[in-house]
Amino acid sequence: MLEKLVSYLQYDFVRYALIAGVLIALCAALLGVSLVLRRCSLIGDGLSHVAFGAMTVAMIFSVAPMYVSLPVTVLASVLLLRGDRAKLRGDSAVAVLSVSSLAIGYLLLNVFSKKTTNLSGDVCSILFGSTSILTLKLSDVITCVVLAAAVVTVFALFYNKLFAVTFDETFARATGTKTSVYNLILAVTTAVVIVLSVNLVGALLISALIVFPALCAMRIFKSYRGVMAAAAVISVFCAALGIFVSIIFSTPVGSTIVACELAVFVICIIIDLIKGGTKK
Repeated sequence: MLEKLVSYLQYDFVRYALIAGVLIALCAALLGVSLVLRRCSLIGDGLSHVAFGAMTVAMIFSVAPMYVSLPVTVLASVLLLRGDRAKLRGDSAVAVLSVSSLAIGYLLLNVFSKKTTNLSGDVCSILFGSTSILTLKLSDVITCVVLAAAVVTVFALFYNKLFAVTFDETFARATGTKTSVYNLILAVTTAVVIVLSVNLVGALLISALIVFPALCAMRIFKSYRGVMAAAAVISVFCAALGIFVSIIFSTPVGSTIVACELAVFVICIIIDLIKGGTKK
């Protein structure tokens, strides 16, 4: 098995998939901790559907998907995470945006089906990430590296401020922190991670990539720093393992990664139960 894995690493598409997968998983884990603690985990699902709708428009007009999906998803993310004064907000706003984007995206693909040669294949790839991560070009990997580096830099530079906004936004505002600025930073970062994640696990499975590592880490660690570090390690491990398993056994990449994260989550629950029983 080890020899087989080593032989696969000789291929560029495997190396590209691993690099992109590990970086995206790392960013998703860092972001996931903040979103889960803010009880905004469903935003990932809603924004992934927005990205799907934007990508269908890009496919119809033969434009690079990143050029359309990134600005559209950033705008949607800002509206969702900074929509305190909006009449439609919270779960309602996420539901409306999610369902509308998904429906309009699929409708446009069907209406303009002559623009694409493989409608069902394109939809499956975007929704479940079945092939896109294994067909990355060097330019795609470079873009992924740049955006991932930007996301990690944001979390490193503004760690304390994001920590304060995540746990108690009202107190942070009272102490003079410009919460609107850091909410905007978090919104833009969320959009970037969502757009990157579509290539890895697909639009329908992004929430798992964001939520599972954070939930796993919270079962074992109690400190914010410990949870962030553990979530990053778990996410990177599951992404790498999922990609290798999918290549060896010819299973869908996105689904395999999510299955690995689910298995780790179950293990973490068992560990947490054992620790709880030992303390008693």
